[in-house]
Amino acid sequence: MKSFSDLRYFCEYIINKYGSPSNASEEDKAQEFRKIYLRELPLDLRTLRAIASACGIHVNGVDSKKLPQNIRGYHDVFDDNRNIYYKNGDTISGIENTILHEFREMIEPVFGELCLDYSPLRTSAVHLVANKFATAVLLPKDEFREKVYETGFDVVTLSKLYSKSCSQVLIRMGEVLQGNIFLYSALYEQGPEVGSWILNYWTGSTNNDDPEANICGADGLFPRKGRAVLPGSLVDMVIMAKKPHLVRRITILDSKEDDGLVAVARPLIIGGALVKVVLVVVLSHSIGLLQPQIERIKPVEVEEFHKHL
Repeated sequence: MKSFSDLRYFCEYIINKYGSPSNASEEDKAQEFRKIYLRELPLDLRTLRAIASACGIHVNGVDSKKLPQNIRGYHDVFDDNRNIYYKNGDTISGIENTILHEFREMIEPVFGELCLDYSPLRTSAVHLVANKFATAVLLPKDEFREKVYETGFDVVTLSKLYSKSCSQVLIRMGEVLQGNIFLYSALYEQGPEVGSWILNYWTGSTNNDDPEANICGADGLFPRKGRAVLPGSLVDMVIMAKKPHLVRRITILDSKEDDGLVAVARPLIIGGALVKVVLVVVLSHSIGLLQPQIERIKPVEVEEFHKHL
């Protein structure tokens, strides 16, 4: 293989090494991307632009008014002319994610051309794997997992450390911890109505080594996307006080004899305004995992909840 200055070479490399693109997870593809293109270079916007240019991809900003509100970027390919477009005014983190996301989408049809046994993914599936690929490149699994433990599962601190959005950090946290511990985490943001707050992102992981070290059958306990903040909840307390809060014991059984859960909710305040609240929940006996965050943010402590967060 002479050069990786064409997308086909990268695709050929993946196929030669793994036999088929389907045999390589997005983590694998991201690791190969970092090894081939990044090497010792810093992972920043300048580097990603240079990589795109080396691959014959033009990266262009586009007026945000020309894009739907929920679209951060797109790409087009005409013969050998390849372009990635990002929304002008987006954050640096957002542009980095867009470049990697579109790169992954662009190589999907190439996989299909080079590997006859491979069936290219449908559009919706490509979008999902492109998200995973981009995040895996930007937040390398092993290094990021170490930082998760080091910071006490502190999404806000991790967001600042990696200059990435809280939502991206939160979802990646669930991915790198999957199989290791029981975790539920959610990100609340302001809703469309004045004073309203809703859950926009959530993640979770389970303990595969000890099935009993998980919470099962607690229907409705863990909110999902679109759920509004409930009065009296831990997140509601944070919104009212604009201070981090901790519940040391959340019981689930009616007998209240179970060890239950522990939860910490932390606000993100920018310019004096509350813009996000991050909730992290683990089993009570895992409270030590949260200790670095607890010691840093010094939350207001609530003694106990029963059957709610």
